[in-house]
Parts: sequence; C-alpha cells; structure tokens
Amino acid sequence: MSVRIASIATRAWAALVSTALMGAAFAEDGPQVKSVTPLPAYRQECAACHVAYPPGMLPADSWRHILNNLDRHFGTNASLDPASVKQIEVWLTAHAANAGRTASAPPEDRITRSRWFIATHDEVPASTWRLPAVKSASNCAACHTRADQGNFDERYLRIPR
Repeated sequence: MSVRIASIATRAWAALVSTALMGAAFAEDGPQVKSVTPLPAYRQECAACHVAYPPGMLPADSWRHILNNLDRHFGTNASLDPASVKQIEVWLTAHAANAGRTASAPPEDRITRSRWFIATHDEVPASTWRLPAVKSASNCAACHTRADQGNFDERYLRIPR
C-alpha cells in the first residue's frame, strides 16, 4: 500500500514540476497577461468593434502608438475625444507587458505579428485563418470562446469548421 502511495506522490510531484516549468516557459515567451478588471471606457470604446485585448498582450509603447493614431486604426478611423484617449492610455500602459519578449513592440504594433502569438499559433493551418467564421488572426473570439473575458485558456478553444 505504501509503495502505491509513493508512486502516486511521485507522479503528482512530476506533474506539478512539469506544469511549473511550462508556466515559466510561457511567462518568458508569452504575454504577461494579468487578470485585470477592464476599464469601462476601454470596453465601451474598443470592444464595440473587436475583442478588448488584454493590456498585457502589448508593451506600453505599442499601446501609446495605437492610441495616438486612432484616426488610422488599422485601416479605420476610430478617433476618440482626448479625455477618453488619455484615460484609456493610462489604464493600458499601467497594465501593459513589461517583461520578457512581449515587452518589445511587434511589427506594426500588431498582436498577431508578435513572436509569442506566432509561436503559440504555429500549429494553426493557414486555411483556418481564411474560414468565413474566422477571417483573420485578430479575430480571437472566433476560436477562443472566452476571449471577451480575457481568457485564452486552451480548455475554451474551439476551432470553427
């Protein structure tokens, strides 16, 4: 009986260490996404058109650049009044990525062009991005069923067909 308990304890310990190591690797390579309560103005203004991306998905400089160019927001005029821009900027930059590889700005300040995004989605075939239900890599909610809650856990992943 004690040998069986020792075996179970050993497997549990190995699983715990493995999980910790995977978490450490993700923290280094992936976004430093902390669970933060979304700013109401951010949710109202930004989530009206797309997922309110967690602030930890981009570094502060990227958020500043995006907010200072809302008149040319990825092909759309998303201009806001200066007070709203300032409020959103303060919140986004306070919770932005600030460590690891995520802290460097991806090309064109696009989350989908960041190293961690590309590495995380490397198994997704190009044909998936072209599906009518997906349309683009920036449409997180197409596959991540809890993206609107800032939850990108693979347990809630459903690839459309």
